[in-house]
Amino acid sequence: MKKTYFKIAIAGLLFFTINTEAQVIQKKIARVEQMPNIPAQLEIIDYKKLALDFDKTVFDFNAKGKYWPLVWMDDSQKNYPQTVVGLYTAIADVRQGTNNKGMFHEALATMGATLGATLVGIDKRNQQDLNYVGMTKNYFNSETSWDIMMNNTCPEVALLGGGYGRDWWYDVYPNLLFYAIYDKYPNEPGLEKMARKIADKFYEADVVLNGNYDYSFFDYAKMKPMKNSICAQPDAAAGHAWVLYSAYKKFGDPKYLKGAKSALAALESQKINPTYELLMPFGAYLSARINAEEGTHYDTDKMLGWTFDGTAICREGWGVLVGNWNGFDISGTVGSTVDHGGYGFLMNTYDMAWPMVPMVRYDQSYASAIGKWMLNAANASRYFYPQYMPDEHETIPQLASAGKGVIAYEGIIKKSNYDKYSYVEAPVAQGDGPLWVLGQNPEESQLSVYGSGHVGIFGSIIKTTDVDGILQLNLLATDFFHDKAYPSFLYYNPYNETKTVTITVEKGKKVDLYNTVSGTFVAKKVTTSAKIKIGALNSAVIVCVPAGGKIKYKGAKMLVNNIVVDYNSQTQK
Repeated sequence: MKKTYFKIAIAGLLFFTINTEAQVIQKKIARVEQMPNIPAQLEIIDYKKLALDFDKTVFDFNAKGKYWPLVWMDDSQKNYPQTVVGLYTAIADVRQGTNNKGMFHEALATMGATLGATLVGIDKRNQQDLNYVGMTKNYFNSETSWDIMMNNTCPEVALLGGGYGRDWWYDVYPNLLFYAIYDKYPNEPGLEKMARKIADKFYEADVVLNGNYDYSFFDYAKMKPMKNSICAQPDAAAGHAWVLYSAYKKFGDPKYLKGAKSALAALESQKINPTYELLMPFGAYLSARINAEEGTHYDTDKMLGWTFDGTAICREGWGVLVGNWNGFDISGTVGSTVDHGGYGFLMNTYDMAWPMVPMVRYDQSYASAIGKWMLNAANASRYFYPQYMPDEHETIPQLASAGKGVIAYEGIIKKSNYDKYSYVEAPVAQGDGPLWVLGQNPEESQLSVYGSGHVGIFGSIIKTTDVDGILQLNLLATDFFHDKAYPSFLYYNPYNETKTVTITVEKGKKVDLYNTVSGTFVAKKVTTSAKIKIGALNSAVIVCVPAGGKIKYKGAKMLVNNIVVDYNSQTQK
């Protein structure tokens, strides 16, 4: 199909009219198709500013107020000989702070906040003379001989404090957080050694599992799969695969690639949806990436369906929510689609964007689906925060100021699972904190520090444009351990008519704008900005390549100056 365009220069801007019929056919995700094109009461808040404010407010040791500060010093020196900072899981969680000798703090909170801040430009290696990046080493559980990152520095204390038993995703996910942090701080002393040990453990575990991940957890000390009262979690294979492929890209050891492929094959082989918590999106992302980079043929469609649809086993309905509750569009949030009519969680929603958005680099056929989901998720996620949710839809509006504008409720539920709040009409902003330690945690523990700390993921990805409802999504922000790449962005037009969007480029650069969806250059020799048209309910994946760069093709890949621009080029020249 021949593509044509023409240009007109007006007031220093380049205006391009392009053939908006995409060469790359856009695939649909059934769950996303049920979401509104344009959410009701559309408003996209400044997630980057929120992330910066969270870091400044929460990591203040001199913060005043009831239950503040939210950080303390833990000098137990578990696993590594250094004092570290503990961060509350939820406001006023009685298990933490000076209780349990100060040793109970979760990697989901501290690592998540460290990563989130890093993604929006904060250097966490030297903040108030503290190295939060180096502190991650204490979660490397050498004293238990597991030799991987775990959710607690001392699992025994976590259990005494009402923490979690052996629940596989809690053991695997901190290693994804760690690897992401390591990618951003590759020269931090000690991290490389730990990263290699983690990869070796995951590789050896995959060999032992031999394609069968149907277990509640894996004992990484005894190198033995285990079952307990918690559901089997076959999607742990997605976490193993993501870490192993990251290790392969970092260290080049082919055994890590072998392990990543093996774990991904184990995930793909499941007969029914094995989604448990939030690892499945990483399987879908890796499926697309490894297909593009290594020429494999994993079933990305299947894994995306599993990610969004809601599992049919064990944790019934865990996926992405769809719905309008009394005029509030909550579509796009991630959690249980069935618990009390639906229960979305902030951390899960933030973290799903981490793999889903960069996936589009490797397979642009999902650009419109992911763009539409992100618009809904970005819109709905503000409702977790008290300042954006009307008081009548909150469980503790009179106490919500305890979060100082940066701490959100843990979740949004259709019908509260607290009898005392049964009168609150949907959507209900609430949290599970008081349920963790029955009768001990105060109501303020419904405000989630751990979930709010991951806001930097959205903050690094989402930027508004000059057209309401069309977002600029940064495809490189959370594409960890990627090969050399040019700035890449996803734009989705949710309107039933063509829209013109201004794309601003990096100062001091002269670039050509290539759209991987249409397979065309839509602007050339841009030094400041260009306006492009995006067709109705269509998308553009724009890569800013050096102006006049040398183009060549290698298989399905299109390269400019020997850097891949399009992994699925439709045209060979």
